[in-house]
Amino acid sequence: MQKRKIIMDCDPGHDDAVAILMAARHPKFDLLGITTVNGNDTLEKVTRNTLNVCQYLGIDVPVCKGMSVPMVRSSAHQESYVHGESGLDGPVFVPLTRSLDSRRAIDFLIETLMNSNGDITLVPTGPLTNVAMAMRIEPRIVEKIQEIVLMGGSYQHGNVTPAAEFNIYSDAEAAHIVFSCGRPLVMMGLDVTRQALCYPHIVDRMEQVGNKASRLFTDIMRFFNQSQKRVFGWDGAPLHDPTTIAYLIDPACIETKEMYTEIDYRSAQSYGRTNCDIFHLSNKKPNSKVAMKLDAEKFWNIVEECLRNY
Repeated sequence: MQKRKIIMDCDPGHDDAVAILMAARHPKFDLLGITTVNGNDTLEKVTRNTLNVCQYLGIDVPVCKGMSVPMVRSSAHQESYVHGESGLDGPVFVPLTRSLDSRRAIDFLIETLMNSNGDITLVPTGPLTNVAMAMRIEPRIVEKIQEIVLMGGSYQHGNVTPAAEFNIYSDAEAAHIVFSCGRPLVMMGLDVTRQALCYPHIVDRMEQVGNKASRLFTDIMRFFNQSQKRVFGWDGAPLHDPTTIAYLIDPACIETKEMYTEIDYRSAQSYGRTNCDIFHLSNKKPNSKVAMKLDAEKFWNIVEECLRNY
């Protein structure tokens, strides 16, 4: 079986950490590297969290530090109120000895894509600043991207404003560049990720796997469940970012619909909204597949399968 080449661009973050865990050892993937971006917490914290996860799980791929600020906006939004002081509270890691790759994230993306045969899938699960900046600096990489499968947006309601989801709101200008780049794009928005609720009995199920990956998952999700309960009142935390990896493993677990999606980066009230033309009212050619429905049983089976790969 030919492995699918992927690059993860992320901001760990509890759900990002689980996505890394799922992708790194799955036989369907060749994980070429991980780039980090300011998002759930500061760039320094999310980069350290990425290195800690890779060190703990023995994931030997380049980790490259990316953008610390959005493309245009003067400051970045962060979500430490749900991810804790470290950005990944819950797990306790040994002292970090794993080091960063010397390349900047944007340089790594450009170099890796330009040297490819057009067979690399990008999997961004944070703000899209790194990807958009790479596209602007070296436009030739766009045609080298096989597909973009991202977590972000919503065709209904947001989670940082009534209109906007966190990743898109954090850098809507970058999202506009990515959504209008012309490459195949799949959007895992809040509409589907809120169907991936990790209830306590699911955490208990994954703990029974009994290896280091399941221990990390359990430590991550027990904290994340508590914070989501405190902030939103939910009994189970939505496992947003891993939906991208589950979809790439088995597209049948998530139902999508082709539509034209436009990013609102101009207005004050709805900055960061993903305007998804579900009913094709604009008559514009679809530029995205938008996730609509999750098969929860298949999804959690995929998560367990990924844990058992360790």
